[in-house]
This record gives sequence, C-alpha cells and structure tokens, in this order.
Amino acid sequence: MVHPPTGSTNVPPTPPPTPMPTTAVAPAPEAPRPEQRRGGRPRQDRGRGRRDGGGQESQFFEKLISINRVAKVHKGGKRLSFSALAVVGDGKGRVGVALGKANEASDAIRKGFLKAQREMVTVPLTHNTIPHETFGHYDACKLLLKPASPGTGIIAGGPVRAVCEAAGIRDILTKSLGSSNAVNLAKATLHGLMSLHMPEVFEQRRAATSDTAES
Repeated sequence: MVHPPTGSTNVPPTPPPTPMPTTAVAPAPEAPRPEQRRGGRPRQDRGRGRRDGGGQESQFFEKLISINRVAKVHKGGKRLSFSALAVVGDGKGRVGVALGKANEASDAIRKGFLKAQREMVTVPLTHNTIPHETFGHYDACKLLLKPASPGTGIIAGGPVRAVCEAAGIRDILTKSLGSSNAVNLAKATLHGLMSLHMPEVFEQRRAATSDTAES
C-alpha cells in the first residue's frame, strides 16, 4: 500500500474574490470664491469702485477715514453708537466730507457715504495742484495748503490726504498748525479748498476795482 507523501494535503484552491460593483460619485460643486485682488485678499465694496444699490459700480472715489464707538450711559446701562467719517469725490475737482451716525457700524458708514455724496462741492484745480496758497480753519484746527510742482506728490497726513485724493489733487504741500482731530482736519481741508479761486477771478476783481476808482 502506497502512502501519500508527508505534508501534502488535498485542499481545493480558493476561488478569487468577486469584484464589488462600483458606482460613479459626482464631484461636489465648488463654492464660489470672492473676487481676488493682486495681493490675494478678497475685494471689498468699501473704497474705490463701491457698488450702488442697483449693482452698478459707482464712479466716485469713496474712503472711510475713521470710525469711532461712542458709549452713552443711561439708567438701564450703556448704549453704544458709532460715528463714521467718510469722504467722497470724483477725482476731477468735486469732493464731499460727512460724518454718519447710527447704532450700527454698517449703518453709520452707509449714512456717511450718502451724506458726503449729497454735500459735494467743486474745487478749482490747476495742473493737478491748487492755484494758490491758502489756509483752512475749522474749530481749533488751522491747516496750511500750498501748491507744489509736478512729481511732488501729496505731502499730508491721513485725513488731509484722503480729501486731496478724492478731489483729484496729485501734488500739494500741507502743514497742520492746530488740532490733530480727524474730523477737524478733514473739514478744515475742505474749507481751505473751498476758499480757492482761479487767476481769472482775481483779474476780474482787479478790473472791477480799477473801473470803480476811475469813475
């Protein structure tokens, strides 16, 4: 009798595993990304190119100079409100400054921009600078404004620079001689620009004065 060799067993081979049916899964829709600027930050509506209520891009230069939180103490506790100083201009000689106030910061900013746009005034310009030297006064603030040669730039601080940029001034020299409050500086700048006159106005005044003296 022949015995099978030691260690060998008659084990049937294991069948290969049956592949599971696969179902195609649709990729999840990608969330829309905000519009990117050169620096990689999402673009904000506040500032140059602000969009109006109809979705169209505004043609005005808009800048928020400062926003302050005001706390008023009442019997029931403190009540917070906000005041936003805004400047609006078209870069071609028209500019406006206003202070918006509301209980919410967003409402104060919106009111400031709308009020500044309604109160825009025309400023005379000569070759991207002002026609002559002048002073601007508002409360305790006194501001000196001087014309500058092309290429000088805007030599001014924050509030004064914002007003000059919105008005379309590219070359100017300024010096603050009083209060450094942002509201006073912005309004003193606006009053100084409103006091400017073109050379033709002075010529007409001299001609009228000489005619009156001769008669």
